[in-house]
Amino acid sequence: SGQLRYITTSSSLCQRVLTKYFYFFQKDVNLLLLVVYVILCKIKNLGSKIMQGKQDIKFRNKIGFVLASVGSAVGMGNIWLFPYRVGQYGGAAFLIVYFFFVALFGYAGLSAEFAFGRLTGTGPIGSYSYALKSRGKRGGAFLGAIPLLGSLGIAIGYAVIVGWVLRYCAGGLTGSLFQSTSEAYFADMTGPFGSLVWHAAVILITAFILSGGVLKGIEKANRIIMPAFFLLFLGVAFYVAFLPGASAGYAYLLIPDWTQLLNPDTWVMAMGQAFFSLSITGSGMIIYGSYLGKRENIPKAAAQTAVLDTCAALLSGFVILPAVFAFGLDPASGPPLIFITLPKVFAQMPGGRLISIIFFLSVIFAGITSLVNMFEVCAEAAMRHLHLPRNGAIALVSLIVYGVGTLIEYEPRLGSWMDFITIYIVPFGALLCAIIIYWVLGTDVICSELNLGRPKPLGKFFRITAKYVYVGLAVLVFICSILYKGIG
Repeated sequence: SGQLRYITTSSSLCQRVLTKYFYFFQKDVNLLLLVVYVILCKIKNLGSKIMQGKQDIKFRNKIGFVLASVGSAVGMGNIWLFPYRVGQYGGAAFLIVYFFFVALFGYAGLSAEFAFGRLTGTGPIGSYSYALKSRGKRGGAFLGAIPLLGSLGIAIGYAVIVGWVLRYCAGGLTGSLFQSTSEAYFADMTGPFGSLVWHAAVILITAFILSGGVLKGIEKANRIIMPAFFLLFLGVAFYVAFLPGASAGYAYLLIPDWTQLLNPDTWVMAMGQAFFSLSITGSGMIIYGSYLGKRENIPKAAAQTAVLDTCAALLSGFVILPAVFAFGLDPASGPPLIFITLPKVFAQMPGGRLISIIFFLSVIFAGITSLVNMFEVCAEAAMRHLHLPRNGAIALVSLIVYGVGTLIEYEPRLGSWMDFITIYIVPFGALLCAIIIYWVLGTDVICSELNLGRPKPLGKFFRITAKYVYVGLAVLVFICSILYKGIG
């Protein structure tokens, strides 16, 4: 198969792990350990405060809710997949199709998951159970566990990837990123047990944010991180715009190839990109919706979330592709784009070391805010159904994510894991949620919840679009995800 085999003897395994740790300590880890120590102290202090007083369980207002939702939605797909896919499938022609699907999925899908959570006041297990019980049926808890496991599965792989980004950011800071080829730097950290410390640091940062609760943790972090993400990316985009040859990147992104509108793959890929970019998974947005007050206008909040997520995707394209084209490199997609191609760009770019730090810090922000959502939906389930205190639930989720994640740090294993979760589990969970909301719970019930806080109730157009068009497209997303081996 060409894959490396794990070392079977315990002595050689220990030697390998110790060797990796020694390498980390020699390179960039001293700064990291200081950060980890501070985080652990903060978690302890926050845990004591939460135990002494009642935890906040609602977002303060719509702004905090929207920023948290955008934080969940903006992730690696916006950064390493969207720009390449736009150029590959017709530039501005692809964008027209993409904008159409974003509007549709935000209107009928994202808003429904928010409303489902607010109606039930809980995560997917409790929400699905509520819907089935409304029809006199059982088994909702089992069905709700499917998208929950999807979120947990993504979190396991995602934490490894964000750990890679953290190491690249530290490598830019110390200069070690530019002391070898990007291929060698990437290969060194993606072997078995290749990123243990960085992986652990990402999980600790996520746990630290969650330990503050909804208001002082999730909302406060996203109020800081998401504006910082946009400002940092805007700064890099402005800098990149003045590089000689950057115009070729803008042309790749924006010049329309109208013939691509006749290509079915354009529509399939735009649909998949829009669906998963909005984080419609049947779990994470439900839990955030459960923390939203009854006075807030959910369809409006969903629209704002969709617009900001789309802006983040476009901004990443304006950062990455002009920079890549400016230095005559191939605009690949996926991990090679940010871990192999871009470091080569930064190495040649004037001021590239500083730009690399800013870029990878921005990607860390995007990754951490997504992880916060994935951890939160799992932690809420542990609190509600295993009757654990909040910090105990966070610790349990963190241990599971780290324990399983260490076994798939080897890049081919991680790729297989993420393919299985994102091709089968997540699309099925999203489809299941769409059916349960609109066909089991019913359009009357969910529309009553959506109409709260609105100056004008949703009409018949929404009901038809949601129940038939949106659910039909969710079925198509699931089928195409399997046929195409991933579309989001």
